[in-house]
Amino acid sequence: MTNASEAIFMSPKAAVAQSSVVAREAAHFGELAADWWNPHGSSAMLHRLNPVRLAFVRAAIDSHWGGDGLGFTPLAGRTVLDVGCGAGLLAEPLARLGGQVTGVDAAPENIGAASAHAAQSGLSIDYLAGGVEAVAGRQFDLVTSLEVIEHVADPAAFAHALTQAVAPGGLLIVSTPNRTALSRLAMIAVGEGTGLIPRGTHDWDRFLTPDELTTHLRAGGMTVSPPTGLAFSAAHGFKLSDDVSLDYFLTATAG
Repeated sequence: MTNASEAIFMSPKAAVAQSSVVAREAAHFGELAADWWNPHGSSAMLHRLNPVRLAFVRAAIDSHWGGDGLGFTPLAGRTVLDVGCGAGLLAEPLARLGGQVTGVDAAPENIGAASAHAAQSGLSIDYLAGGVEAVAGRQFDLVTSLEVIEHVADPAAFAHALTQAVAPGGLLIVSTPNRTALSRLAMIAVGEGTGLIPRGTHDWDRFLTPDELTTHLRAGGMTVSPPTGLAFSAAHGFKLSDDVSLDYFLTATAG
């Protein structure tokens, strides 16, 4: 499914001087930049998905930092990194929750659209064009990377870079499609086949199972919680579920 976090990265273990961006993939998502905030455009599926994933992120924040779920700014005083931020569909809500947000995306067009929309919305977000190495050496209280890792050239190295960006006591939230027959059918055969998702967005062979992603995050020294599924039904749309066969979230903590 299309996602604001679908920037493409190569191995973050490479030297910082080496670009992490796969140009043809960045170009694919950059072409969507002007339409990203249109709920009826090429990112319509993302707009349908966003409320569910925001609910998951908010619950994870409250659980990790002892929030009551009622406050308007549970991220006040905390730094946030959204890796593969697209045009800001996740970064903006995180800023409204009080976070000091940095967004990174491989497509300069997305960063331009994100910066313009944030300015129109009166939000201060630090947007950076480039790969994950754009924030090398920096750490954040919250790191999010939703629907990104299935697009990278080296998932293990990318996951390692995410874990190293999490400050001690911090929280990492990752989501990605599972590599199952259902995800192949729903996302590629149906989603891309009917135009609900822009063609060429996904490569099923790059999808990671929960066990694979958990292994990558643990290798970075993280404590990983069991996955939460993201399911879809014609009657109810997207919803959180125990069923991880389509897509799933993982949370991980540092220190």
